[in-house]
Amino acid sequence: MVAPAKIIEPMRQASHGCFVPLLRSVIALLMGGAAATLPAAGWPGFRGDPGLTGVADGALPGKPALLWTYKTGGPVKSSAVIGGGKVFIGSNDGQVHALDFASGKELWSIKAGAAVDAAPLLANGTVFVGTIEGLFYALEASTGKQLWKYATEGKIMGSANLAGPNGGATRVLIGSYDFKLYCLDATNGKPLWTYETGNYINGSCAVANGLVVFGGCDAMVHVLSADTGAKVKEIDAGGYIAASAALAGNRAYVGHYDNAFLCVDLTEGKVLWRYHDLDFPYMSSAAVTADRVLFGGEDKALHCLDRADGKSKWKFSTRGKIMSSPVVAGEKVVFGSDDGSLYMVSLEDGKQLWSYEIGQAIASSPAVADEKIVIGSDDGSVYCFGQKSGVTGL
Repeated sequence: MVAPAKIIEPMRQASHGCFVPLLRSVIALLMGGAAATLPAAGWPGFRGDPGLTGVADGALPGKPALLWTYKTGGPVKSSAVIGGGKVFIGSNDGQVHALDFASGKELWSIKAGAAVDAAPLLANGTVFVGTIEGLFYALEASTGKQLWKYATEGKIMGSANLAGPNGGATRVLIGSYDFKLYCLDATNGKPLWTYETGNYINGSCAVANGLVVFGGCDAMVHVLSADTGAKVKEIDAGGYIAASAALAGNRAYVGHYDNAFLCVDLTEGKVLWRYHDLDFPYMSSAAVTADRVLFGGEDKALHCLDRADGKSKWKFSTRGKIMSSPVVAGEKVVFGSDDGSLYMVSLEDGKQLWSYEIGQAIASSPAVADEKIVIGSDDGSVYCFGQKSGVTGL
């Protein structure tokens, strides 16, 4: 084990979690790497695919309308997942909520015993989700019935991800503030392997090409074998990492708390380029397209960089920190800000296309499916935006 770095009690993860199941083969091909092979369904986990690239299928209406809202009993910092006509999301009210995607009507809610900041993961009819008390649950998606739970020794702030089958077992991955990444059998919660780092694991792990990649508060980018959990590489990031890394091809993209955003070559085990603008941390996780990388910062700006060299393409300023992780849908980018607004800007030039003022901070990241946006807010509500029935046009 690496000697523990100074432990910095932080940090909620802006983007919340690792996650994700189901393969988006088209995105994987565009990104230059294969992802975990799982059935596609809506937006089944944090960032939309196993590589955590934050790219949605389809497009969004030019002027989304508010379709429905759902009120929980506490701030919603968790991000939603969508599949099977349902929305699943956690809340600081200590519950996991299942909603009808079309109407926002509650289908079920279960008490998790503590705040749920992390995004759930939906896979194979099961919802996987962790709490700040360190408990990790597997719930039946149709009813909310608990299938199993696993106790870690620290907070779970990031979403889970799937590593795919190995020896007949589908494996789920989750990080904890006890410094460990856990690989569990998805059917029964039995530990298959555990990897210990030198500090908190606040974000989610990305999975592709047989690798698990994540940043830690030990200031390292960790690269592991998805099959065995053995260390493949460990790259010094130069600052502790609270966000989730996006994995595209053989490169990982992630920002850290010492005011820089990095592109890491996993084959060479080195930082290819490093972006620094102002002296503010990057807690938002990146969206990665074929040629661009987008992420928010505590400098109140959304940054768009050239994926090849890290040069700035444009920057969009808001009135609050951007902890929310952006999602790219077609030629549009959607994200929330601590200024209380949900924004949509042009991918090409960063010009504002639309916004909606919720009024309280948005740390939740958008979930995008079926040309709709689902997002939570610190006001305790979940919001769904899209094209109203019978309304046409851009």
